Amino acid sequence: MNATARFGFLSMALLGACSAWAQDYPNKTVRMIVPFAPGGATDVLGRLVGQKLYERWGQIVLVDNRVGASGNIGAEFVAKSAAPDGYTLLVAGAPHAINM
Repeated sequence: MNATARFGFLSMALLGACSAWAQDYPNKTVRMIVPFAPGGATDVLGRLVGQKLYERWGQIVLVDNRVGASGNIGAEFVAKSAAPDGYTLLVAGAPHAINM
């Protein structure tokens, strides 16, 4: 197989794969875990980001506060309990960088 044929085959394979990437995201409610208390700076930031994501995506972004252990309770929930489908987000900050 010459180089032109290989390039053509590779191009067709990539174009076929791109159709899988064209899925609509998100197509259901997105859950945003804020691992700090309601009313705090991280909570306010999470709600502002959630509102902007709603405006951009047109899907509800549910803010869920999971408080405790300097943010580790929320981070552990996302890491161990959330489905790995991209519909659970974590608002992380400096304590997470230090704790890791």
